[in-house]
Amino acid sequence: MSRDPGRSRWLFLAACAHVFFLLPPLRTRAFALSVVLEDAEDKTEVPGLQKSEKRGTVSKRSKELKEVIFVIQSQRNSFHSKRAEDLKRDILKQTADLGKELPTVLLIHQMDRHEGAWTILPLMRDFSVAYGRNSSWIFFCEEDTRIQVVKLLEILRRFDTSKIALYIWQKGDGPHLTPVPEFCTDDVNSDKADQCATTFSNFLPLCGEPVKKEDVFVAVKTCRKFHGDRIPVVKQTWEREAALIEYYSDYRDISIPTIDLGIPNTERGHCGKTFAILERYLNHSSPRTPWLVIVDDDTLISIFRLRKLLSCYDPNEPVFLGERYGYGLGTGGYSYITGGGGMVFSRAAVQRLLASKCRCYSMDAPDDMVLGMCFSGLGIPITHSPLFHQARPMDYPKDYLSHQIPVSFHKHWNIDPVKVYFTWLAPNAEEALNGKKVEFNREDL
Repeated sequence: MSRDPGRSRWLFLAACAHVFFLLPPLRTRAFALSVVLEDAEDKTEVPGLQKSEKRGTVSKRSKELKEVIFVIQSQRNSFHSKRAEDLKRDILKQTADLGKELPTVLLIHQMDRHEGAWTILPLMRDFSVAYGRNSSWIFFCEEDTRIQVVKLLEILRRFDTSKIALYIWQKGDGPHLTPVPEFCTDDVNSDKADQCATTFSNFLPLCGEPVKKEDVFVAVKTCRKFHGDRIPVVKQTWEREAALIEYYSDYRDISIPTIDLGIPNTERGHCGKTFAILERYLNHSSPRTPWLVIVDDDTLISIFRLRKLLSCYDPNEPVFLGERYGYGLGTGGYSYITGGGGMVFSRAAVQRLLASKCRCYSMDAPDDMVLGMCFSGLGIPITHSPLFHQARPMDYPKDYLSHQIPVSFHKHWNIDPVKVYFTWLAPNAEEALNGKKVEFNREDL
């Protein structure tokens, strides 16, 4: 990870109450790395850092912030980039109010095409090369983090980096996590917030009135063999939340009803069916509806919450939203939205995609990965939201889910999907997630 094993060393702090490692995504809220330099006499300037206007040298206290690189896990979508810019301005303002020299604040989406959490490990190598000589700490945080800079300084003063010599990777035996209780995942309005260096907003983003029911078109992918068990679950749970919904199958069943797209069912990958749905949405089913949601027949989703979330996004932008995974990112690959958690498209995104020549390389190609490859080639960013889930609630750490209002889960395997929906996703479940009484106990799931 370092540019020279004899010159740079790393310390990995568990600079948050909860750091989760799930594959393939890396789940983090905030954490810090120390960069220990043995060539302390090197005076190379770091671009973007400002010298004190009052004197040519700075005190140890004022220099501490100058030697911190803040890295915000930002995304190119206008909603996310604005939140990241707001956080950057807040960090710099707090620093200026303290009379300190300004730190370097970097936005990941401006540094690498694989924006967001995916770039943490690859970027550490770049930081070592570009900033390692002048920086003691690298602090990673999400765009919705709230940081008290003065408390962050108090934490970093506890650690004597000159005595630390641990590498991130050392034959599989990397540095241990150092718990720092002041790096909290509590809500900004909690009683503990005043004691925390970092806090977060644990509520569903809402940027105005939720989008209208009639502005969201829902496409459910199914096949004949699942008409009898999966579709009834949809009808018992979230179908009532959708004003516009169609079921696409390999068989026309008027009792549901389903629409036969003329695409044979495939055991793996559903690329042909998904592109047929995109064509139908744009030209036939809903020619004016600004948002399209494609889900599997075993996806559990809250359209009610999704409409709130979509109030933060501009349907005139090419938006492709959901839970992001990645393929070959270290070797020039691409990100993609996992289909099971639900894929959300703005009309502008579908128009750009279908106007291109990018299509399935086979009918049974993995549709979500092909879409990721296509959008990557078009320069359209994949927008990640941790509120969509490719798996079941019990497949995630409890603490991770306790700090969010989820939009979707996936799979009916070994669970009661109706119970999961009414526990986690139904409109009254939102009250339960905010501490009120709930009919089902989440611990049972």
